[in-house]
Formats: sequence, structure tokens, C-alpha cells
Amino acid sequence: MKKQQSALFEKHEHALQKEYGECPTCGGELRIRNSKHGAFLGCSGYPTCDYSRPLVATETMDEQVIEGSSCPLCNNELAIKKGRYGIFIGCTNYPHCQHIEHEEEQNDIACPQCNKGHLAQRVSKYGKSFYACNDYPTCKYIINYQPLDQRCPSCDWGILIEKRGSSGRRVMCPQKSCGYKEDT
Repeated sequence: MKKQQSALFEKHEHALQKEYGECPTCGGELRIRNSKHGAFLGCSGYPTCDYSRPLVATETMDEQVIEGSSCPLCNNELAIKKGRYGIFIGCTNYPHCQHIEHEEEQNDIACPQCNKGHLAQRVSKYGKSFYACNDYPTCKYIINYQPLDQRCPSCDWGILIEKRGSSGRRVMCPQKSCGYKEDT
């Protein structure tokens, strides 16, 4: 009885391996392999044959040129591109021109630190939202909560921030030394 079970298992395993087809390079069988980046299909003749391909076909997005657009730096056309953090609009003359269009929520709230720029909403590479001065290299002011265009009644700082939690809405001063808080 044990011989029948092992023979069935071998046939079943062999049938699954044939499902992925043959290697286009050497004609060997393709098998599921694993790496630190996930599963892929690889040739059974490895290391003699090093053919591999992704297990799941990913969609490829070709660069789509936006007709009638021009880069403000080099006057080449702009294109919709797919990058590490998602889809963005950039110059077709990359890497010579590295212009990227940013979609930022512009507030009319002046930066309280430099009083030149405005606070704009940005998204970190981890997907968290924050607010920073749009005059960035010169001014590096950043806050993690939504700014309000109100002066602090306690220390006269240019803005207040709004925190929302399970206890409700709280308006407070972003300056650590101030400590002004108001529950609403």
C-alpha cells in the first residue's frame, strides 16, 4: 500500500510541475522557486540554465506623453510615469532634467517660522500626511497635524494645530514650550 501512495504522490507532483511549461532557453521544466523578493518560475536545469520569470505577470505601464504640455525647466514634453511611490508626472528629458509635478494642497496659511512661504500638505514615503513650508531648502518647518490660521492666545505663535482623537477635537499650540490646549 505504501508503494501506491508514494507513486501517486510522485505522479501528482510531476503533473503540477508540468503545468508551468517548458524553459524557452533549454527545454527543461519550469518550477516554482522562492527568493527574498517572493516566488518566481525558474528552470529545473539551474545552475546550468539560469532562466527565470515572474510567477505573476505584472501590468506594465508605458510612458504616456501629455500632448501640449511643456516642462518649465527645459521645455520638453511632460509624461505620466510610474515610479517607486506610484504614478507621477515628470519630464521626458530625464535624467538630464529631473522636473516632477507635485500635487500639493496649498493653504493660505503663512509659515510661522520664516513668514515667506506657505504650509503645504505633503505625503511621506510611508503614506503619512504632514505639513511643511513650501520654501523648503531655506525653511525646514514641519508639523504633523493640520494647521489652523489662528494665532496662539498664550504665546502669539503664528498658527495652532488641530488634533482629532477618540476624546474629540483638540486645538493646541505646536510650540512645545507653550503648552496651550483647548478642547472643542
